[in-house]
Amino acid sequence: MTTNQAKVKLSQWDAITLETLRVHGWPADELISRVQAGELPKDETKFQVKYEELTKLANEQPELFEQAVKEGYQIKFSTLRGTHSWMLLALQKEGELLLEPGKEAVHIALTEEEKAKVEQTLSIGWHVVDHDAVEAADGKKAYRIEPITRGV
Repeated sequence: MTTNQAKVKLSQWDAITLETLRVHGWPADELISRVQAGELPKDETKFQVKYEELTKLANEQPELFEQAVKEGYQIKFSTLRGTHSWMLLALQKEGELLLEPGKEAVHIALTEEEKAKVEQTLSIGWHVVDHDAVEAADGKKAYRIEPITRGV
């Protein structure tokens, strides 16, 4: 993807649904054809995803879906709990969900590559803030993923 080409946008639920399928390790073309054909396994995650809406998207907007699978996507609108769930699936990491009013965020340790993926995928209005400037021995740093503006 070129730098001036915008990423396609998916709903947060479509992004989460797509990520439940990536864990199967299928190559991109196989994932695309399975979704379009509706030949998908029962979701055994805690999300109990039904794939009909993703299949509908893949068949109604095949170019958009293929680009999302092969080149990445940006979530149209991110929520706190949805962001937490997306990171669990996309990064295979569970962050700490912080729910204190006015300080809502997800606290998580990420590598620079993972941080970049989160920054590129979250919707506008969210950012990744260094929580601890010290890098751990495993190359990870602590971050807070939070809304840019907060309600008063």
